[in-house]
Amino acid sequence: MNLAGAGLGTAAAAGLLSALVALIAPLRVRPALVGAGTALAGAAGIVSGGAAATGEPFAAAFPFLLPLAGFQLALDPLGGLFVAVTGAVAVAAGVYGVSYSRHGLDSRPAQAVLPLFVVAMLLVPAASSAGTLLVCWELMALTSLLLVVAEHRRRPEVASAGVWYAVMTHLGFVTVLIGLLVLVAHAPGDSFAELRGTHLSPAASGVVFALTLAGFGSKAGIVPLHAWLPRAHPEAPSHVSALMSAAMVNLGVYGLVRVGFDLLGGGERWWWLLVLALGALSAVHGILQAAMSTDLKRLLGQSTTENMGLVLVGVGAAGLFASSGNRVLAGLALVAALLHVLNHAAFKTLLFLAAGSVLHATGTRDLDALGGLRAGMPVTTAAFGWGALAASALPPGTAFVSEWLLLQALVHGLPAPGPVEAIVLPVAVAAIALTAGLAVATFVKAFGVGFLAKPRGPGAESARESPPSMLAGMVLAGVACAALALVPALALGPVAAAANTALGAASPAISGTITLRLEGITGALSPLMLTISLVAAAVLVLVAVRLVAARRARRAARLWDCGGGPMSPRMEYTATSFAEPLQRVFDDVVRPEQDVDVTHHEESRYLVAAVEYRRAVPDRIEKRLYRPVLALVDAWGRAGRRLANGSVHRYLGYGFYTACAVLIVLAVTR
Repeated sequence: MNLAGAGLGTAAAAGLLSALVALIAPLRVRPALVGAGTALAGAAGIVSGGAAATGEPFAAAFPFLLPLAGFQLALDPLGGLFVAVTGAVAVAAGVYGVSYSRHGLDSRPAQAVLPLFVVAMLLVPAASSAGTLLVCWELMALTSLLLVVAEHRRRPEVASAGVWYAVMTHLGFVTVLIGLLVLVAHAPGDSFAELRGTHLSPAASGVVFALTLAGFGSKAGIVPLHAWLPRAHPEAPSHVSALMSAAMVNLGVYGLVRVGFDLLGGGERWWWLLVLALGALSAVHGILQAAMSTDLKRLLGQSTTENMGLVLVGVGAAGLFASSGNRVLAGLALVAALLHVLNHAAFKTLLFLAAGSVLHATGTRDLDALGGLRAGMPVTTAAFGWGALAASALPPGTAFVSEWLLLQALVHGLPAPGPVEAIVLPVAVAAIALTAGLAVATFVKAFGVGFLAKPRGPGAESARESPPSMLAGMVLAGVACAALALVPALALGPVAAAANTALGAASPAISGTITLRLEGITGALSPLMLTISLVAAAVLVLVAVRLVAARRARRAARLWDCGGGPMSPRMEYTATSFAEPLQRVFDDVVRPEQDVDVTHHEESRYLVAAVEYRRAVPDRIEKRLYRPVLALVDAWGRAGRRLANGSVHRYLGYGFYTACAVLIVLAVTR
């Protein structure tokens, strides 16, 4: 067994042992043991995935674990990349959970499920047969569902989020199951090696791709299958939210790339036009909803929809360029998409862990009730600020490089070969530019209002820094963000190998260590030198200001405040008021709902006792798509209650009439 296999085996053993320890260990030491085991499983996943991504493949079969085809595992560079990313997120979450689990996720079953969830996510990219993939996928779905509802006794919203997640994830599983069954039905077996050589008609391959796109896209949180994500991610414990938002959603992208490129061979152009369009729609919709949100963790969940949309834009562009024979741009677009998967995993882990630290210290996620956290929580403030910069696609942020590469691929794809592409590619460029601008406004709101403003509630006023292990988890994620932002070439080798595995190309899309140079097209970028230049410019400006100020005598004076006295928290921007200008710009898109309720005194209608103002920005897609479906299901349930009234005679009649109908149909059709 090589390093990739040994690492994967160690990860599985550490996860299973941690789950067993969680069931028998006393409460005093349980969080530390489970956290250490989870981190160890993640570290072994990094070793395994890194070895596979750098050219050390692994394959193993366990025929006794599953009937018929057995349990088959294999790691190539594509699967290895996602295993390594999942392992890295698990290390940070495991370290963070040592202290966090003493206050949340403190029950034995919930703590036992956490390492099993990590093991399931590590096994999904390692599966090398349809049956194995489906089993690991369902194990991942069930364990994550148990973790989402772990705190259902504390908050009633958790149960609702769990129902949404359970329904959406299992509907997605059903579509993936049907799609893979159609593919396996035309192949001699269900292993990926046998599925690759399968010849399907265009109609059959289109059905397989559409079904798997729906299932994998649901897990990735793309529009319109995203409704579960902003519900489930905020309600889960914060380190579980990090695992779901920074690791689990990536596996939806993995499944789409594996099936679309590897097993189906790239397919037809309309597949990737659909993926690109859904990605652009998801990116814009997700960041618009995040810009309007005042719930810190819900904002981060909606940001996940945005970033997965950007990843799918890259995946769709790669398929589109590959179908037209442009292998250079196809490789560049897929490298940009996979690099953004890494970048998003790093900064979203940091942001969710920082949000968990805020929730741990203040007891609230409402940005309108926060503020002033920089005084009592300096490390958490710095961590969230760094994560906010990383997510804003500004240099030296982590997302800047991958979004720049994605824009380079789309821009160099113009002029497009066909009329549809000539419309879609410029629209995708505009969508990326729009999401980048809105992301800046969103995270300026979250950081400025939540951390830098005056405290607006007792929890924010009394907030104190989190325990050391929580800070250590944030530091690990922050270091990963810094490395990917300043020296992204460290990750480009494994990323390019994964892209080549999917596309079957052998030429690198990007070269260089300090300066990234695009191969086959014009373009170069040095993130490290750009960062040094920005820091030097800022230092020069500060020095110049200090020199000018030093020549003048200082005098203390009260700031001008319009004669209103010292500023109070009520006079500062809230998250709601900060987003008001953006809401007005996109009023026709988001369609906010507002209601004013005025209560008068009984003695006179001219005397107002209270004014209540309610404002909400509902998800229009959810309102137009899911509410009618839920109303139909509800009506069907009421009809079912009328049909099933408990009468045995009625039930016998149902059986008799059904048997008669079947006999009539057989008599007519034969």
